Amino acid sequence: MSETLLSSRNLAFELYEVLDAVALTQRPRFAEHSRATFDAALATARRLAEEEFAPHNRKSDEQEPRFVDGGVQLIPELAPALRAFHETGFLNASRDFEAGGMQLPQLLSRACFAHFQAANIATASYPLLSMAASRLLDSFGDAEQKSRFLQPMLEGRFFGTMALTEPQAGSSLADIRTRAEPHPDGSYRLRGNKIFISAGDHPLAENIVHLVLARLPDAPPGVKGISLFIVPKYLVNADGSLGPRNDVSLAGLFHKMGWRGTTSTALSFGDNGQCVGYLVGEPHKGLSYMFQMMNEARIGVGMGAVMLGYAGYLYALDYARQRPQGRLPEAKDPQAPMVPIIAHADVRRMLLIQKAYVEGAFDLGLYAARLMDDSETLETAEDRTHALELLDLLTPVVKAWPSEFCLKANELAIQILGGHGYTRDHPVEQYYRDNRLNPIHEGTNGIQSLDLLGRKLIQNDGAGLRQLFKRINACCQRAAGNPALAQLRQPLEQLLGQLQRITLGLLDDLLAGRASLALANSALYLKVFGHAVIGWRWLEQALCAERGLAAGNPADADFYRGKLQAARYFLTWEVPACRHELELLEARDDTCLAMQDAWF
Repeated sequence: MSETLLSSRNLAFELYEVLDAVALTQRPRFAEHSRATFDAALATARRLAEEEFAPHNRKSDEQEPRFVDGGVQLIPELAPALRAFHETGFLNASRDFEAGGMQLPQLLSRACFAHFQAANIATASYPLLSMAASRLLDSFGDAEQKSRFLQPMLEGRFFGTMALTEPQAGSSLADIRTRAEPHPDGSYRLRGNKIFISAGDHPLAENIVHLVLARLPDAPPGVKGISLFIVPKYLVNADGSLGPRNDVSLAGLFHKMGWRGTTSTALSFGDNGQCVGYLVGEPHKGLSYMFQMMNEARIGVGMGAVMLGYAGYLYALDYARQRPQGRLPEAKDPQAPMVPIIAHADVRRMLLIQKAYVEGAFDLGLYAARLMDDSETLETAEDRTHALELLDLLTPVVKAWPSEFCLKANELAIQILGGHGYTRDHPVEQYYRDNRLNPIHEGTNGIQSLDLLGRKLIQNDGAGLRQLFKRINACCQRAAGNPALAQLRQPLEQLLGQLQRITLGLLDDLLAGRASLALANSALYLKVFGHAVIGWRWLEQALCAERGLAAGNPADADFYRGKLQAARYFLTWEVPACRHELELLEARDDTCLAMQDAWF
């Protein structure tokens, strides 16, 4: 079986040893599933990703979408790949059986989708957005909207997008200007412009359902005055047939350094005053509805960053095993055979860093999916609430930490290939370019740091934070029973203690009105917080690896030793290195805050 997308052994370790996916089959919603059905879905996803998505990854990068006669022209391989994706059930993998879905746990659905993200991140973005848009409509749309727009999306005939960003506002949604005027028939007429709309126009579906943020005439200022509208590319008649083209026009395409196979569009709404939209839910509550889709997309972006880092790591690992170059320092004979570069300590260092970053982040992304299942299917309402609180807290970390550190893994993959890494003869340069977009996607990493420190920590009176610290401490206590893990446990415990103290001080500053000082170094806080979370997830993996070694299966011994070595690296190299950031945070260092515009 090919290992170019992700390690099948590591995936099985995560699902069945770390996250106990089989235990989900004891819950009523997943009772018809078993490990056999899970493995069948994973095998199908791997096959489809390898056969339909991976082969055109390079071609879609080299032959970008083109603006032709007011529309988008794509390479022909996308349509059959996405049709196969839908026909095999992955578009509705987590939906109910009665709704035509596979009723898989989110954990398995996310694991299946990871194969497509590793194979071709650009093509995978089309269904990613559509799945998130359909779940938003399922949650907040009315019966008519579900019939007219949601059902065709579930059938794969319509695709969905999210239209938030505007030229003058960027990430500041409080400043959007798109307007929606009520119409006598109960619909609305929108006018405005949106930019950087991924999958905003293409010929892959009969229709595109744009979910658009706009303001009503009586909207209060700021984010509390934002409403959400369905704006289809083509109007849909009452009987479900397509009507005329809506007043939504493609103003142009953006050509980015990565994700080149995904159309990135500028859209104009209402140039002719006839852009028809339909209000979703209540007026002025659109941003709260959109947060569901945004948070789902943020987790998807984080996993996309993981899989690009993972693909680069596996390629670099294979290259290092096959590329002969140089001799070991002890070798004195210049005529001696060259050794594979993996024999050189510095190459192993770079591979170990990649392994620690990508497998740690992969675990976190799947853990977040497990929390989604827990928030929906645990037995008591209290337990479901606790899972949701922890998921909300971790979402900015799931998005931002892989976007930074799996990108670093891609840098190291290029470095291992040397001069070859910079050429298009190898895919690692594309993986890097694709991944470089993820620190921007779905809210920049800076926004994620502000969200974490300024909002998520204090949400629900800090319930999510208490949940996290409780789970990390419980993991450390379990590790305390294993002397072999003492070296790994202690740095995490020290970091956690310092992080708790500094967090309380920063929260005191926020409550005292010193927001600018408290948030000035939020990027440092996100990095340290993320390292604590990834350190915890590596300690959990180390516990499972110790159990695996104790089971005594020789075939798995190297795998488990590799896990323990990666955990050792992260917990003894990366975690203690957070001391500098902790010192700056504790001192409330204002070097960056105090810098003046005129001084640059």
